[in-house]
Amino acid sequence: MNLNYEKYSKFSLCKEMLETAGVISSYDTNAVSEFVKALSENDNIFLTGEGSSRILPAKRALYNLQKEGTDLAVYTDGGTQALEYNLKNSVVFGASNSGKTKELIQLFSSLKKQGNDKIYGICANKNTPLEKLATKTKVLTCGKENAVAATKSVVEQSLFYDALFSSYQGNEIEGLDKAGKAVREALELTIDQYLINLIANAGTIYFAGRNDGVAEELTLKTNEITHKKSDFLEGTYGVHGIEEVMDKNDVVIIINPFEDEEEKFKECLIDGVGLNIIAISSKETIFPTIKIPEAGYFQNYIELAAGWNILVETGIELGIDLDKAERARKVGNEFIG
Repeated sequence: MNLNYEKYSKFSLCKEMLETAGVISSYDTNAVSEFVKALSENDNIFLTGEGSSRILPAKRALYNLQKEGTDLAVYTDGGTQALEYNLKNSVVFGASNSGKTKELIQLFSSLKKQGNDKIYGICANKNTPLEKLATKTKVLTCGKENAVAATKSVVEQSLFYDALFSSYQGNEIEGLDKAGKAVREALELTIDQYLINLIANAGTIYFAGRNDGVAEELTLKTNEITHKKSDFLEGTYGVHGIEEVMDKNDVVIIINPFEDEEEKFKECLIDGVGLNIIAISSKETIFPTIKIPEAGYFQNYIELAAGWNILVETGIELGIDLDKAERARKVGNEFIG
């Protein structure tokens, strides 16, 4: 992806993806200071939102907290299902770029009626229904997105949680500038045209990997950007039965494969089904591998950027308007009231 070429520069999506590098490099980790106190007052934390506003931000946060260890009990689910939960004494963070996502507004309205004053919003706009309901709201600084598919805003929401939970645990986030440069490098990688052709011609594009939000978020972006069918295979789900309905024309893209599971994926999906597997990793794998920089704590963002790069190239190969969708909307389910 190179904005010096008109086939990329004519799309807002490509510009917004590349702006993500700057969002990371310049992120103000002190922007969460007024929210950290809420974590100290209650160890039950619920992270909610819909679609991209929850998949990567919340699931990356949960993955890192479990990996590092924490005294907090942190959960996530969508807003409508959360209406059935007892959250009246929990700290609730709700993310919505528009600030008017129906499911989140309904949940926050319900919690406010129950007397919960520990409800906090994250959105990209000011003076929204979410901000009116929330005790405090963090307004993102990444700027407006014109493409239907959310990109830079998703990463800034996730950075908010990075900074929030790191600050609570007494840690400082370091290396943001390096991470931003690595994201740009992943976005500007030249992807082998042979791999792009495989993906563009696939019946279904599957993404496999850890439940840290990356593969699942790329699954959603595949629908929005390439208009092709996609599915998320969590962990090693790809070798636990779904191969029965897979086709040799399908493609599986594995994010940072578990090294000791690579052979099993090959046996079940390449040898068994006859499909193609492509890996995104900072290490060599037994599959055709799109090599990306190593960025430690920020590796998820580099993986995500490489996936975006693949989807842009695929969309262009298919002749799709990357900024628009035939049915999908920028605000999936808008609150009217």
